[in-house]
Amino acid sequence: MQVILLQRVAKLGQMGDVVSVKQGYARNFLLPQGKALRANESNIKSFEARKAQLEAQNLETKAEAEAIFEKLDGQNFVIIRSASDAGALYGSVTTRDAADVATAEGFTVDRGQVVLNKPIKDLGLHTVSVVLHPEVTASIVMNVARSTEEAELQAAGKSIQELAAEAEAEAEFEIAELFDEMGAANEDGEDMGRD
Repeated sequence: MQVILLQRVAKLGQMGDVVSVKQGYARNFLLPQGKALRANESNIKSFEARKAQLEAQNLETKAEAEAIFEKLDGQNFVIIRSASDAGALYGSVTTRDAADVATAEGFTVDRGQVVLNKPIKDLGLHTVSVVLHPEVTASIVMNVARSTEEAELQAAGKSIQELAAEAEAEAEFEIAELFDEMGAANEDGEDMGRD
């Protein structure tokens, strides 16, 4: 099916391009969301008449998106979740979670704008894209942790695996000290018995 793009669509084309797409993609996504029109004579004439208006509207929304981009890009957001000792989440962090935490921090982000490259199923720092406009994409960092203290440590650069290894090494050291103390007390007791 031939369609005229009313705005830039990633991996498809720029505003005004006449492109060929599958019928389902056009019927279910491009046409209902107002991103394209069917490419027939009347729609092409209508588009040519409205082209200047659409371009001006696109520049205005792009300017607004760039203003939001300046504030949002590079922001860190903390999400507290339950997880195993190995750092695997009981569930996952979704686009809705990312949008909700950004909105709670004062940004207007819709879950449809959030793009996850892969599902977030473990603790740590995860970079997430937020599409503010077809030509403006911000990157935010989701700090997924079990507690705010853990989130602060992760933000400082320590991973959950490093924290677990440190805690295990500390526990082993304490056990070794305890056995050393018990051994020393035992030797003192043996020395007292010989006198």
